[in-house]
Amino acid sequence: MGSKMEGTSTPAVRRDPYEVLSVSRESTDQEIKTAYRKLALKYHPDKNASNPEASELFKEVAYSYNILSDPEKRRQYDSAGFEALDADSMDMEIDLSNLGTVNTMFAALFSKLGVPIKTTISANVLEEALNGTVTVRPLPIGTSVSGKVEKQCAHFFGVTISEQQAQSGIVVRVTSTAQSKFKLLYFEQDANGGYGLALQEDSEKTGKVTSAGMYFLHFQVYRMDSTVNALAMAKDPEGAFFKRLEGLQPCEVSELKPGTHIFAVYGDNFFKTASYTIEAVCAETLEDTTEKLKDIEAQILRKRNELRQFESEYRKALARYQEVTDRYTKEKQSVDELLKQRDGIHSTFTIVKPTNISGSGSNLSNGSSSKISGEDSKGESPGEDGGSDGKDKSGKKKWFNLNLKGSGSGSGSDKRLI
Repeated sequence: MGSKMEGTSTPAVRRDPYEVLSVSRESTDQEIKTAYRKLALKYHPDKNASNPEASELFKEVAYSYNILSDPEKRRQYDSAGFEALDADSMDMEIDLSNLGTVNTMFAALFSKLGVPIKTTISANVLEEALNGTVTVRPLPIGTSVSGKVEKQCAHFFGVTISEQQAQSGIVVRVTSTAQSKFKLLYFEQDANGGYGLALQEDSEKTGKVTSAGMYFLHFQVYRMDSTVNALAMAKDPEGAFFKRLEGLQPCEVSELKPGTHIFAVYGDNFFKTASYTIEAVCAETLEDTTEKLKDIEAQILRKRNELRQFESEYRKALARYQEVTDRYTKEKQSVDELLKQRDGIHSTFTIVKPTNISGSGSNLSNGSSSKISGEDSKGESPGEDGGSDGKDKSGKKKWFNLNLKGSGSGSGSDKRLI
């Protein structure tokens, strides 16, 4: 629902926050809030574009209010001064619930990081509301009003609710079929009779329309602050998932009392008017939806706590995984190197440098091969059997010399043969 905080940085020189806001240590929360509104509006960037000192004072006022508006930070400061606060880790914040603006210098810085920074509400609108000089149109419960608001201007509406309607809860919503960019604002009655900005909700595109809503349902309602998620993404892209639900911020106002309450539609564009339709609805007619919202936000809160615990486990597992993968890489390199050395050694046995043919034959012959070669050479030597065919010819000659016709000696030979 309504946006409350927007970030900037700690001032270089820190003064006593009570002194900066010109309030006493016994001041109430309302007195501190009123003092802050006036000073922040005084040093508003829109009103001091040519005064660089105003920017520093604007930052100092916001820093002081950031301490004194938080009960725990105020207690720590009262007990031990700035030393009790961790200045390095304490996020500096400008309270949009009372000012509705950011220092444009810091907005530009964060925009470069891809962080969506909400646009500044015109100082004239805030000042007129604080002075109570704005025109307030009635917006009865159960009705809707359509209109067009000029750029950087606002239309104010008074929603009067009864005791019964206050107990049931109220929903105020704005839509734009023209997909205009706007802000829905809620103002509290100020001590001087004017109105101080308490909540704001930027329009978001949903389907073919832009819309924004505020819910006062007697239980804690949350809004999703995309700035928190974008900052987490910019700082740690790998771990951004665990910060997605950190953007779920509680709204400061959860219920409205009977009476008239002031809302406004602000034209959030520098170039053209914003077309809108605003309506106020009693939550009694949205009972089922209200219960679903209550249930789903409770689930999201539980899931956020689970993710905070799981993130620690995940980080440990991720570190262990990195350690194991690093070892895997080293072991692989080690094995590859050992095998490479082994192959190099084996090659000295299996690979012989090439030489001439005769030399190769002489080198490759051993005892066994010499014997075989000698026998082959002996069998084929023409000096022993008259040529390579000498043995065969000798055999044939002996076969044809046999006396086959039966001489005495031949018969004896035949008998011997038989």
